[in-house]
Parts: sequence; structure tokens; C-alpha cells
Amino acid sequence: MATALVAAAGSGERLSAGVPKALAPLAGRPMVAWCLAALSEATTIESAVIAAPPGHEERLAEIAAEAAPSLRTEVVPGGPTRSESVANALRVQGGAEALVVHDAARPLATADLFDRCVERLAGWRCDCVAAAARAVDTIKEADAGGRVIATLERAQLWVVQTPQVFRSASLARALSEGDLSRASDDAQLVEAVGGDVRLVEAPRHNLKVTTPLDVRIAELLLAERG
Repeated sequence: MATALVAAAGSGERLSAGVPKALAPLAGRPMVAWCLAALSEATTIESAVIAAPPGHEERLAEIAAEAAPSLRTEVVPGGPTRSESVANALRVQGGAEALVVHDAARPLATADLFDRCVERLAGWRCDCVAAAARAVDTIKEADAGGRVIATLERAQLWVVQTPQVFRSASLARALSEGDLSRASDDAQLVEAVGGDVRLVEAPRHNLKVTTPLDVRIAELLLAERG
């Protein structure tokens, strides 16, 4: 059984919702409530630690109790960066061997996706598995002036998402040795210390909500889900 570490401390400046992103309304619920409900439905996850925007810990605890009453949860203050928030959550998790790191800003993740990632970590015996979607656009690398350096081979490119599932010891080592201020995700930190990171194919609609347009798209998708 795994413990989820939910990164929910983002300010959401680009969303312009007037509240931290995890608390922004999405289809009638705070955004973080959607992933908490899915985590509570996953058969492989028994508890969660939520890294909250500092000063909003009590509100996050209330949301968790309402959205996921069967999921044992704890709330801690988040840090100044995403990976520092994950590190804060890691310090209080109860000794689980598998840790599921998920962004509160990905409200469309399903219980099935969480379970598949946890099961693949156990089956592959690697350090980390990350949900990812295959790249469908042509990707070009360019310099600071916009001059194209290379066109990358699309067949080998993936757009990485969360959940990302880690062996606890592997994540702890990566967070202790890595530069948390520069990491774009925690799988990158595991890669940097030589860890075995593998991908689990996930749907493209497991999007990260960043802008008001993303909110509209997410609400349409949630409505289709019923």
C-alpha cells in the first residue's frame, strides 16, 4: 500500500483566481478535492499527506475530510518550491515503501491511473514510474534568440505528468541531494542521482490546470465524466 504526497501549495498567480490554486473553484468544488476523491477510490493508496499553502492548512483539512472521508490524511505547510513542498510532506509520511506524488493542479487523474502507476513500480522494481502522454506535436529545440537548433524525434518524446510513484528511499535520497529550487519535477531529481525512471502511458486529458482556459477545459471534461 502506498501513501500519496499531494503538492497543493502553489499560489496560482497565472490562474488569477484570488486564492491559492488548490482552493480555486472547479466545477463546484475546490480544485484539490477532485484528486483527493480519486485517491480515496484507489485500491493501492491508504493515506495522504497534503502540502498546503501556508496559512491554509485548516481549510485543506476540511476539504480532505469532505472529499475523501475514507482516506487517512495529514496536512503540512508547503515550501517555497514544489519539490520543497514534497520534501515537507515526505518528512511526516508514516513509513510507506511506495510514495505517490501528485499535483493538486491535475484534477482529472483517476483512481485507475493511480493504481496502475503503483502496480508498475512494484512490477518493474525500479526507482520511479511517472505518468506521461506521448508527444503528438513536432518539437523543436531553439536557442535564446529563437533560432532552431534541432527538430527532435517525436516518436521518442513524452509529456510527463503526475502521478509519479517512487520507492521511498529513492525519493528521499533524490530530495536530499538535489537542487530543489531548479527541479521541474521529482522524477528529474531521481534521474540526477542515477535512478531507474520509467513511464506509464496516461491520457493527454490528465492536464495541469494553469490558466483560466485550462479551467474551462477541465470543467468540460469533468462534466463528460459525469
